[in-house]
Amino acid sequence: MLTLDAAPVGAPGACDSFPGTGWTNFTACVLIVKNSDSDGHLAEETVSVFPLTCAVQNYAWGKLGRDSEVAKLLASGNPAVQIDPDKPYAELWMGTHPKGDAVILDNRIPQKTLGQWIANNPGCLGSKVKEAFKGQLPFLFKVLSVNTALSIQAHPTKELAAKLHAQAPEHYPDANHKPEMAIALTPFEGMCGFRPVEQIVAFLKNVPEFRTLIGNVAAEQLERSKGDDPRGVSAALRVCFTRMMKSEKKVFVDQLNLLVKRISQEAAAGKDTSSSCGELLLRLHSQYPGDIGCFAIYFLNLMKLQPGECMFLGANEPHAYLYGDCIECMACSDNTVRAGLTPKFIDVLTLCEMLNYTPAPSSSKLLVPTQSRLDPCIFLYDPPVPDFAVMKIEIPSSIKLYLVSAIDSASILLVIRGQAVGTSTAAVSDMALTRGSVLFISANESVSLHLSSAEGMLLFRACCLL
Repeated sequence: MLTLDAAPVGAPGACDSFPGTGWTNFTACVLIVKNSDSDGHLAEETVSVFPLTCAVQNYAWGKLGRDSEVAKLLASGNPAVQIDPDKPYAELWMGTHPKGDAVILDNRIPQKTLGQWIANNPGCLGSKVKEAFKGQLPFLFKVLSVNTALSIQAHPTKELAAKLHAQAPEHYPDANHKPEMAIALTPFEGMCGFRPVEQIVAFLKNVPEFRTLIGNVAAEQLERSKGDDPRGVSAALRVCFTRMMKSEKKVFVDQLNLLVKRISQEAAAGKDTSSSCGELLLRLHSQYPGDIGCFAIYFLNLMKLQPGECMFLGANEPHAYLYGDCIECMACSDNTVRAGLTPKFIDVLTLCEMLNYTPAPSSSKLLVPTQSRLDPCIFLYDPPVPDFAVMKIEIPSSIKLYLVSAIDSASILLVIRGQAVGTSTAAVSDMALTRGSVLFISANESVSLHLSSAEGMLLFRACCLL
């Protein structure tokens, strides 16, 4: 049995303030759930909505200092944090991943991290989510600030993940799939999926170094396949990509050096190098000299997202992030099969076998959000996987009171812009929410926002909608 109660301000058990955490004057948590046994005897009190402080990953590819959206959110959410201008701030992790379990900012709660708390209170996930994902939060919510390209990679299906994990756990540490989606916060560049065949064939004609690497036989097979059935096209594309990935290092490095020299000379002479993707090639080569991934730009769609636009990265889809800041949500997994632009292990055999060789235009990789019929402030990014969904909540300045509605899923709320005081059903105290604040909301609980900023608010809310 559950009974609801509220802790009055200043009462024993109300939350204390947290100096230095960014949660200024936060004097009480939001909702108290009293668990009782079948006889109605009250057990421990459980706060079910609370602020989090989240892990930052300082990977080398991240933007430096306050150029990074991650760093700016971190500094806004916690004024005590000192941002190092020479340090990369690559990722903000909001979730329960063991390498970055979020810390609970509420000293009434005995568990220190979100993962520990959910393990003790699995009902907070919502009944369907708890059952479907065995008492685990099924997603990891992130902000990424990308300065140099991440590796070209793909993620396996659940079936392949289980097989790879059994065979090589040192490279594939779990048995889960890892679908992802990226929502641009600033203009964002990435690559995703194989280009339409016509574009790849055009590069084979315009970039002789690329054609040499692939070989005439494979190139001609792809050129002839344009009128074939889709299976024939995919087979020809697989042959070409596999030829590239399995080429000897000396061969592809020689061809890459020739290509870089030619493009550099053409650019210096003021010539248009767009037919060879010259600007992107030189940029990637400066970041990863001599890397086979530099040639992958001729196979993969270049994605240029404006803020609010989203791309979904399904299983077996080759992709890479190149530059910009984004919201990312993914299933909880570390399984990555790399193809290039990386010093890390590249599993060429697995990669070439697993990829989805269906060519398609870049527009097909976009996930278009749907506006809620019940609440015009909400745009839902709902990918074709059950593990996660993300709501963008854009509240105009004309609205001064907004309800973050209850849903049958645990959720994590991130403030990107604006300020508000948050309260919740049956709660008598409030909490200051500002840019960079992160809030955990248990299933079937709501939060009222009393807006205080003239610019309105922009929030993102990750959840699992089964």
